Amino acid sequence: MDKDNQHPPRRTKIVATLGPTTDDPAMLEKILRAGVDVVRLNFSHGKPEDHQQRADAVRHIAAKLHREVGIMADLQGPKIRIARFVNGKINLQSNQTFILDTAWPNDAGTEQCVGIDYKNLPNDVKVGDKLLLDDGLLVLQVQKIQGTQIHCVVLEGGKLSDNKGINREGGGLSAAALTDKDKADLIFAVNLAVDYIAISFVKNSDDVHEARALLKKAGSKAGIVSKIERVEALSNLDAIIEASDAVMVARGDLGVEIGDDKIPSAQKRIIQRARALDKAVITATQMMESMISHPIPTRAEVCDVANAVLDGTDAVMLSAETATGSYADKAVAAMARICWGAEQERVTQISGHRMECHFDKVGEAIAMAAMYVANHIDIKAIIALTESGLTPLLMSRIRSGIPIYAFCRHAMVRRKMLLYRGVYPLAYDISKVATLSVDESILAELKRLTILSTDDSILLTKGDQLNAIGGTNTLKIITLH
Repeated sequence: MDKDNQHPPRRTKIVATLGPTTDDPAMLEKILRAGVDVVRLNFSHGKPEDHQQRADAVRHIAAKLHREVGIMADLQGPKIRIARFVNGKINLQSNQTFILDTAWPNDAGTEQCVGIDYKNLPNDVKVGDKLLLDDGLLVLQVQKIQGTQIHCVVLEGGKLSDNKGINREGGGLSAAALTDKDKADLIFAVNLAVDYIAISFVKNSDDVHEARALLKKAGSKAGIVSKIERVEALSNLDAIIEASDAVMVARGDLGVEIGDDKIPSAQKRIIQRARALDKAVITATQMMESMISHPIPTRAEVCDVANAVLDGTDAVMLSAETATGSYADKAVAAMARICWGAEQERVTQISGHRMECHFDKVGEAIAMAAMYVANHIDIKAIIALTESGLTPLLMSRIRSGIPIYAFCRHAMVRRKMLLYRGVYPLAYDISKVATLSVDESILAELKRLTILSTDDSILLTKGDQLNAIGGTNTLKIITLH
């Protein structure tokens, strides 16, 4: 629905990370009112009870606002980190030697040596490799490896504090995507009834299938968001996308591994392949970074968000801007405004998507036909009756300025659809409507919701078997009277 009091409604969705800033109920309500569609619980920080309280708070305030908000649990993954220093931080000088030691005590780091939490790192690196610390701010080069110790020379120095991350330039670390902590957190997230699980540092489709099996065993139908942040993931991109429900362009660690000069083309490629393979895509990391401490974004950030919209992303994500920032609500409002502005460009409303394809499934053909018809005659809205959310997803892959209202009786399916560009889920229980009265019932609901006006034409898709998954086989045009 239209959360920004704009017409037409904003199509690109907003994901916002929760944290200490949004623990204030007043601020949480402000960011939801400002336009957040899906909230992110970051399992790299906080305790289980923190995530429980945040999920409860979101649901409470969403109910107060008479709307639905999706919840995504983001698993930490095998984030490789240094341990801690005796004094909390050190200063590394260029050309000095520095040792990473898997056997070093966790709280005993010095100017000469620090422990690391990933015990297999000495086996994963070789002489000459560059190790990037703190998102690439510091650079070490491996000189020799002795048992548990990796002897390095500092190429780029600076301040280094506790628990900073380590990446190997070019990727290639063997750590599994799902750690024991992740598996425990996944079960906890299932018990929270989250709508999406985000998997960090995915390397291939096997990582996604493993997570899917764990979700199935736990009895959850949550969607899987695969975070693309490893070099290996780019080599296995299509298989990862096909195994996932959505992917995230996680530009932080990905940029460290592949180099910042390659990030723009990687982002465009990931978005393009996700849309081509009929999956949702989120663009993330530092989108409005300056708004952690400033009330307005930089012009570069405005262009970054707008370009992601023009590329076709389904959603854009805020991290520290909302979790710990001083202007969380302003960051969401600015992002919503920029997305809406970018969506007014004609390129976001025209599409040649799959025009040349042969379709194997009726529902897929109906979705394509519906968007083609809607884009070529005077249609004010598309109404899709859906059980699984698939038809609205397929429709949303096609660029258009026409809103897609997904009428669905299943709450989790509706919340999943909150991630799809241009799709606005509405609660509607088709099982309580007689088959011959469906059209009349839908028109009455549209009038009740004041979404459309008299004499507006809509395009309706549904199935002859109204309660069946994958049964969409009908397309019709109706005028409101």
